[in-house]
Amino acid sequence: MNGRVNKKFKIIYLFLLLLPLVVFILSFNIGSYPIPLRDLMKTLISPFFPGVKQSLPSTYLSIVFGIRFPRLLLALAVGAALSVSGASLQALFKNPLVNEYILGISSGAAFGASLSLVFLRKGIPTQIMAFLFALAAVFIVLLIARGSDSPLISLLLTGVIVSAFFSALLSLVEFFASPYSLQALFFWLMGNLALASWQELAISLPVIAVGVVLLILLRWRMNILSMGDDEAQSLGIDVKKEKMLIIFLTTLTTSAATAVAGIIGWIGLIVPHLVRMIVGVDNRKVIPFSAAVGASLLLLADDMTRAVASYEIPVGIFTSIIGIPFFIFLLRKSRRTWL
Repeated sequence: MNGRVNKKFKIIYLFLLLLPLVVFILSFNIGSYPIPLRDLMKTLISPFFPGVKQSLPSTYLSIVFGIRFPRLLLALAVGAALSVSGASLQALFKNPLVNEYILGISSGAAFGASLSLVFLRKGIPTQIMAFLFALAAVFIVLLIARGSDSPLISLLLTGVIVSAFFSALLSLVEFFASPYSLQALFFWLMGNLALASWQELAISLPVIAVGVVLLILLRWRMNILSMGDDEAQSLGIDVKKEKMLIIFLTTLTTSAATAVAGIIGWIGLIVPHLVRMIVGVDNRKVIPFSAAVGASLLLLADDMTRAVASYEIPVGIFTSIIGIPFFIFLLRKSRRTWL
């Protein structure tokens, strides 16, 4: 009986790990310009076969490699980044309602993007401004919460305060913005992958990859930290150093993802819950499977935004619309103790 159960779980784990690859391949033919499956396969292998490349229309090559390929890669990277960051912070704070934006990253990034779009006219790229102010918001949170008797609670409360502060600054920028700048700003705030390019991937993907990989490598330490500070110290763990390292990596990863994709909500909150329902609460499994499921879920959400209509719905709106009822369903469905 145990052998059958173990085999069943191995199949489930293998399915979850392969899911991003399957969704990635199927997503190539979703869009306003359909490509026959046979021609799509030829296009994908054309870089390795010059003869095949010459026989294909240039339109196919431009659509697949110039538009869809970087967009799909960005969706996978951002989904994995937000999910792993959310799962890591939930484990660190031992709070299932914590998400990847809890330390003010989203509000800081939004304010930075608003400065670039409204006042600087993209003199400094929006992605750089969003990234810098996202990091600045978390730095302010850490600075204010430093030295508190209850550092984790202080971080959460300070994160709420700093988020409110940057949201107020964002509202001030919106008040002075021209209609054109305001439209561009709202488009960014909604979260969108439509403007994905190889240039953005070259900047953001290495940062996201490093952050996600390091958080996955630290997953066993999150189990120890969840036992409490005294128990962790007795096992030789430098609690303060490990907590700051996890916060730094989640900040770096989420900031890099938010800078290129805008604010995409609910992924970092829903995915860890969904994964825990499948694999349990062991962070050695939760963190890596959150990366796989989060990447797949965001890519599927982006596919739906491109498939439901002739125009695109920003994926951030879509994840919020489906995220709220889905999260309620998960809460009612799960009867397990979180930690």
